[in-house]
Amino acid sequence: MTAITAELVPENDVTYGRSPASHFVTDLWVLTKRSIARIRREPETLADVTFMPVIFILMFAYVFGGAIALPGSGSYHEYLIGGMLGMGLAQTAPGVAVALVTDMSTGLMDRFRSLPMSRWAVLGARSIAELLTQIIGTVVVVAVGLAIGWRVHTGPAEVAEAFALALLFGYAFTWVGVCLGMVLRSPEAAQQTGFIIFLPLTFISSAFVPIQGMPGWLQTDRDLEPDVRAGHRVPGAVRQPEPAAAVDAWPMQHPELAVVCWSVAMLLVFAPLAVRQFRRKVLG
Repeated sequence: MTAITAELVPENDVTYGRSPASHFVTDLWVLTKRSIARIRREPETLADVTFMPVIFILMFAYVFGGAIALPGSGSYHEYLIGGMLGMGLAQTAPGVAVALVTDMSTGLMDRFRSLPMSRWAVLGARSIAELLTQIIGTVVVVAVGLAIGWRVHTGPAEVAEAFALALLFGYAFTWVGVCLGMVLRSPEAAQQTGFIIFLPLTFISSAFVPIQGMPGWLQTDRDLEPDVRAGHRVPGAVRQPEPAAAVDAWPMQHPELAVVCWSVAMLLVFAPLAVRQFRRKVLG
């Protein structure tokens, strides 16, 4: 039996004689490259992290910005960039949900199931590829921000911390989109549901306007900030001025820790849920 198996399996076959960890890492790398290659073939899939941030930044900076007054003083253009960074990262979640539902509906997951590959690398590779697109989106937001007048007011270490926190927040939100993609059954439903859930959360956050100007019933939960609002509270290296710093609420007084807590909480909740749904729907 062993001799027959040796004849049927090529010598360079990488699915045999490997540890589970090596198997997972190799498959994760292969599937991540597949997602990146798809982006290279279809660059229009990057519209949500390239064109959309530019449109929103220019629209709010030059159309609505003149009607928005910041408590105290400061440039609304500089205030806007921190919020746009958080919004751009969070808004990638609907895109990953649509992509996963599309893969499910086209039978790609069934093909993966028939191959000798790590089952869990599929979702992991999708999240890593999405993180790479978020990095592209961050570069776009920074470039447009510099063009409209945003400037860095701290040192390189604080800037690196700010962007690391923002990407952590975006990666956590990616798993929200992955979980959504495992639950819904059509790309259209995923797109509409993502729009219904994520867009209102963005506009009731402090991304575009200070929360001090919101009605009282929208400020009642500021001691338990929702994740989107906390996600916009990156350090002052990204957002200057920051009127929310004067709000007597724990997330506003400890923004960095709030972002970490919300990000870890989302990862602990939505990543296991997504894996469970994947196992139920794909692996049976």
